[in-house]
Amino acid sequence: MSARPPAAQAAAPQAAAPQAGVPQGAAAPGTVPNAETTGRRVEEVLDRLARRDREASTDAEELVRVLMDFYGAGLARIMHLVGSSTDADGPRAALLRDELVTSLLVLHDLHPEDTAARIGRALDSVRRQHPAEVAEFDADSGALRLRAGDAGGCGCPSTNQQAQQAVEAAVSCFAPDVTSVQWEAAGAQAEPALLQISRRPPTAATAS
Repeated sequence: MSARPPAAQAAAPQAAAPQAGVPQGAAAPGTVPNAETTGRRVEEVLDRLARRDREASTDAEELVRVLMDFYGAGLARIMHLVGSSTDADGPRAALLRDELVTSLLVLHDLHPEDTAARIGRALDSVRRQHPAEVAEFDADSGALRLRAGDAGGCGCPSTNQQAQQAVEAAVSCFAPDVTSVQWEAAGAQAEPALLQISRRPPTAATAS
């Protein structure tokens, strides 16, 4: 028998009688899930998969472990930030600045800030090494266009690509609801009009 993730091992030995219309081990509609019912439900699904396809069951167990690692890391980060916060307003600001916590909140539609504000946080998190600013953001489509700032680097293509990848990774963490990221080409900003300087102002018409 393959080892099951802790959530799957949380099932109680004696299952309660299921309600009508509710799968065994599942929480009734409108109730808050707990470790016992969730563990029982996971165990039931994994056993059903094992009877049908052993390879699919192994993949499902790995999926459960990956998700539990992700949520476990998020909970650990939350506890650390709550316990170590020195902000005058409490741990809220530290939590919203954290990439992992933000991704969990956005995943469950619990983040109090809109997408544009979270894009700003993403750019702030990498601004010292890779400055960039928003050129345009379409909230309806989720399309984001960025403009690279001056980081004082050599300007070679490899450096620019690494900077763009770092910025895009930050945006992906803080604002996963952004659907696409495009960059303005270097020198795309409009250049100032050239001033023509002469010794005397032009005349309206030249005398014939």
